[in-house]
Amino acid sequence: MNKTNIVLFGPPGAGKGTQSAFLVERYGLEHLSTGDLLRGEIKRGTELGLRAQELMSAGELVPDVVVVGMIRNRLRERPDAKGFIFDGFPRTIAQAEALDSTLKALGTEITVMLSLEVEEEELVKRLLGRGATSGREDDRSEEVVRKRIKEYHDKTAPLKGYYDAQGKLRPIDGMGGIAAITARLVEAIG
Repeated sequence: MNKTNIVLFGPPGAGKGTQSAFLVERYGLEHLSTGDLLRGEIKRGTELGLRAQELMSAGELVPDVVVVGMIRNRLRERPDAKGFIFDGFPRTIAQAEALDSTLKALGTEITVMLSLEVEEEELVKRLLGRGATSGREDDRSEEVVRKRIKEYHDKTAPLKGYYDAQGKLRPIDGMGGIAAITARLVEAIG
């Protein structure tokens, strides 16, 4: 049985979490957010959570082995799911290869990568606005926000080439209102 597995991709502040909620409801998919998984570990005060908090507060990425293990466990816990929306994962080609391998072992694959494209100044504005209301430490400082965006461009954006080579990349204009962006995503999914 092939599932609908979507990588919802984009820089911090692109609206992945917001859009994931709409897509989960529309398509009946499971939402897998590494940010949510990591924040859950932080909230529970686990060793992993404390280390993740330290790295995230500095605008750095959590090591692949930790993130891939959490995702693998979640996929195995939900064998009857119609599919998954991967939000904030994969972030590196090594993670994408590990995800492909894990999904293949489960008899499925990534269906499409939807890449939300948003201008940098809009990202900074969105993240600082979110930081003022959400309590997220990594959204409160413009310096940390800009470092996270640079980290995305340096280390994460090359993933678009990985999925493009597989014919699975769909760039989506992530500027404008939430409903307009949702409509563009639905159209790309088909």
